[in-house]
Amino acid sequence: MRLTELHARLASRLGTEYADSWSRDFVLSQLGERTVVDALAAGYDAVVVWRAAADALGVPPGER
Repeated sequence: MRLTELHARLASRLGTEYADSWSRDFVLSQLGERTVVDALAAGYDAVVVWRAAADALGVPPGER
């Protein structure tokens, strides 16, 4: 998954402005207590980050 797709998926769930804020501020335990931004900076793959975010956002399995 490309970063642009990750950001697009987050924006489709949260809206563009809130997705940006959420990515910087919401800490995800599945990512070692990191935010989306911090996890990506630490080298986590975008797919792993999306799966953690999708879990936190309650995205149904068929929409992941």
